Amino acid sequence: MQWRSLVVGLLVLRLSLSCVLWLAFGLGHNVSLGFNFPLSFSLHKLDALLRDEKGTDPSGNSWSQRIHGHGHEEAKTMWAKVEVESPNRSYLSFFDGDKDEYARKYGSFPDTLKAQMKDMAKEMFYFGYDNYMKYAFPEDELNPIDCEGRGPDVLNPSNININDVLGNYSLTLIDTLDTLLVLGNVTEFQRAVKLVIDTVSFDKDSTVQVFEANIRILGSLISSHILLTDPKHPFGEVGFDGYDNELLHLAHDLAVRLLPAFENTSTGIPYPRVNLKTGVPPDSINETCTAGAGSLLVEFGILSRLIGDSTFEWVARRAVRALWNLRSNETGLLGNVVNIQTGQWVGKQSGLGAGMDSFYEYLLKSYILFGEKEDHRMFQAAYESIQSHMRRGRESCNEGEGDPPLYVNVNMFSGEIMNTWIDSLQAFFPGLQVLNGDVDNAICLHAFYYAIWKRFGALPERYNWQLQAPDVLFYPLRPELAESTYLLYQATKNPFYLHVGKDILQSLEKNAKVRCGYATLHHVVDKSKEDRMESFFLSETCKYLYLLFDEDNPLHKSDNKYIFTTEGHVVPIDKRFREKQWNDLFPCEEGVLAEQEPINRPPPNKTSNCNRIPEERRYTLPLKSVYMRQIDNMVGLF
Repeated sequence: MQWRSLVVGLLVLRLSLSCVLWLAFGLGHNVSLGFNFPLSFSLHKLDALLRDEKGTDPSGNSWSQRIHGHGHEEAKTMWAKVEVESPNRSYLSFFDGDKDEYARKYGSFPDTLKAQMKDMAKEMFYFGYDNYMKYAFPEDELNPIDCEGRGPDVLNPSNININDVLGNYSLTLIDTLDTLLVLGNVTEFQRAVKLVIDTVSFDKDSTVQVFEANIRILGSLISSHILLTDPKHPFGEVGFDGYDNELLHLAHDLAVRLLPAFENTSTGIPYPRVNLKTGVPPDSINETCTAGAGSLLVEFGILSRLIGDSTFEWVARRAVRALWNLRSNETGLLGNVVNIQTGQWVGKQSGLGAGMDSFYEYLLKSYILFGEKEDHRMFQAAYESIQSHMRRGRESCNEGEGDPPLYVNVNMFSGEIMNTWIDSLQAFFPGLQVLNGDVDNAICLHAFYYAIWKRFGALPERYNWQLQAPDVLFYPLRPELAESTYLLYQATKNPFYLHVGKDILQSLEKNAKVRCGYATLHHVVDKSKEDRMESFFLSETCKYLYLLFDEDNPLHKSDNKYIFTTEGHVVPIDKRFREKQWNDLFPCEEGVLAEQEPINRPPPNKTSNCNRIPEERRYTLPLKSVYMRQIDNMVGLF
């Protein structure tokens, strides 16, 4: 009879344990049951127990504890891999309880709600734009709290946070031109173009950052000129009598004033700043970031091909090649800050955010626009290095065990993790992955940033994934999450991304709207504000949110294909840009590069990358509910 008592006792014990687990996970993450402390069950401890029982290797698919180097054998983590074959339940199974909640919330999006969100995005844009024109024009930016204009900080030349961007050239008006067309306002677009022609001059004693002037001003002037003159443009009759290529002339004038940045540099990598009247300042530093020096090729290349002058593409391409040749022989990675005279890396961090982001973006977009195989070879080699050394987490986004995929900051030479934060600019990367056809990885990284947004109603400039807390607390209305959301929706047509856009819109309306526009959040937790509305809010953030909900936009219906610059300016993919009126640049160097970098895969084909998403997942959640809940938990939502 003793063995029967033992069996009964074991059954009772198992039922009791099941009851406890049901209370912990079935009733929620914070059940008090009348006590003055929460009843919660540590998933970290549970996973450790399961792992200890079967001796699972704690290294592998985990980044949720700090890891020094890829696959470090001594890494200790509570989120390590639990094999699928294990008779024990994986920790992921404990996220299964509320999976229907995600399907109910994100599985559909009514057309009436889509129309409301489209109108909301349009109203958001015009509230900012109209107040800029009323209170700030012709100055560069609007201070939306005080309802005043803002220009360069002439009393404090060292204030590069302002002076790098504001050049006393009506920045917000220029940066916003093509957004007016995207919203269908041809009349205001034409009026704004005439204002730019009549009032803007670059003959100013302003020292600006080459990168910012290029993407915000030069890119918009070129984009607007093309849309004005392109006979195949999708926006109807937008040209007007008397237009004589003035925007193109302004773009050329600005580009000429930026050229001194490329002079007197032994590497060909440009100085970071120029004075629009006098050239490179005498006290200019010799250090620049990789993105700043290597993200000029799209705008400079289009300008060269529009006017038949190879100079601009030549200097931009020379800078890209110089940076590329400085990458690590061991990892293939680049650093984030380089000395333009010595070619030595000052900043050895390699990541996907600030200082690096648009370098990768423009390798791929330059290939798409110009068809130069060299650009494609560089991008694919860079992407493989990123996947090999920066990516952590399980192998597949939507299958298997372990942490969700995440891209971390590493040392360019060793691939070891340098810190435990990611920044908001990295949220652009899922959109770039969509362009490259890697939709599966894009889905997972986007979901992680969306979870951070849900927690704070904004993206902190830096988020520490180990501490589950912001490291840098401000949010200047950046567009990167909206951009990736839009591109993922175009790739998948999944209603989940419409819900993401709705959340972004409603958060901005609730947390950032002030008397005369939308203000930078100084602190994403307490929602205190700074009196600044950067031009990219109108140029990019509002544009992508509007396009997300406007299925019938001419950009989506046109027979032509378009691409967005890193500042969100619309550029057609046109055969004119694949034709040059000059011989190949650096033909010898290109041959050497081709020998060193053989093509391991064919260029992207012209078929839709959407076909790479399995059929059964196209109209369900893009990410399984269990993984969505896992990510939400890992950013502190539960």
